[in-house]
Amino acid sequence: MQNRKPRRRRGRVAAAAALAAAGAVTLAFAKSTDWFRAFGARSEGNRLARLRASPQWRDGRFQNTIPTITVAPSRILETLRLQLAAADTRYPSRPIPVVRSSAAELASPPASGLRITWLGHATALVEIDGVRVLTDPVWSQRVSPSRWIGPRRFFAPPVALSDLPELDAVVVSHDHYDHLDMAAVVELAARGARFFVPLGVGAHLERWGVPASRIEELDWQESRSAGPVTLTLTPARHFSGRGLADRDETLWGSWVLAGPTHRVYYSGDSGYFDGFRQIGKTHGPFDATLMSLASYGPTWPDVHMTPEELVLAHVELRGGTLVPVHWATFNLAFHDWNEPAARAAAAARERGVRLRIPRPGEMLEPAAVDQDSGLEEWWREP
Repeated sequence: MQNRKPRRRRGRVAAAAALAAAGAVTLAFAKSTDWFRAFGARSEGNRLARLRASPQWRDGRFQNTIPTITVAPSRILETLRLQLAAADTRYPSRPIPVVRSSAAELASPPASGLRITWLGHATALVEIDGVRVLTDPVWSQRVSPSRWIGPRRFFAPPVALSDLPELDAVVVSHDHYDHLDMAAVVELAARGARFFVPLGVGAHLERWGVPASRIEELDWQESRSAGPVTLTLTPARHFSGRGLADRDETLWGSWVLAGPTHRVYYSGDSGYFDGFRQIGKTHGPFDATLMSLASYGPTWPDVHMTPEELVLAHVELRGGTLVPVHWATFNLAFHDWNEPAARAAAAARERGVRLRIPRPGEMLEPAAVDQDSGLEEWWREP
């Protein structure tokens, strides 16, 4: 009996030491991966009050204009099965052809006044009427709160962040990891970038060190200016969140970039909905549309478009040249990696849509696109 108390004490000491060691390891891991910071921050105070005053905020969260299923509950098991049965065709069998441009080439102005350089996934440099706008900046190797797990890039970014010319605006469509990369935001903020984001996303940016004076948070149909170009946040059909407990606490949207001479539409992520027709009527026609092409599938039927829906949306937007983005960079769905391009090309031919699918890093001026020149199908496997 006399030995029980010392043994219990030793056991408690050992358990405390084990917990402390585990905590130290967890903290070191979190610190090394910026795990906690990557989740961002939740809105408080005046920012939260503004969110709650939005017409899009109902029942404690942001809502789409029509009923929308993000991931169908009845298909969760199907999603897991598809993930475990991942086919090799979800990854390219050979390196993606990347165009490397020098800093001097990027700094040269476009002859037509409008140039689009797709940099991978949803990141594009749009040069419009003398203003440089960067969409959804993602430069990290993985789209995840960790540097060690999560979908990995098919190719390295064709342009280093440090080689980008001076930017007038960075627009963000929503806060998912494949559209909002903490590391890229930190580096862009150090360069003095101005950020234009949907409601609530500013809380993430402030946690990452972006001064509040360089953050513009917008609700749908609100506009701000970057030089002579007007940036308007327009509706989309999607959802938001960076963790398990913050679903739809920030807004999502698409962007209209309207200059004195040119207009560009960027869809962000969106399922098909009637809003495209209204945006085209109110803000179009557009010289070019940047439309999110991939990551469709039966398990999330409402928040991404099929290639055929995407081409239809482009038509309803009154778009000129269709430039697909959000594909061929990360494995985020269950279709073949190059299936979206093949299906979009077929749908564009059927509807007579002017489609161009640039290689990553390739500069494209819509005014120089020849309707009869044909589409170079660089994504086809041998």
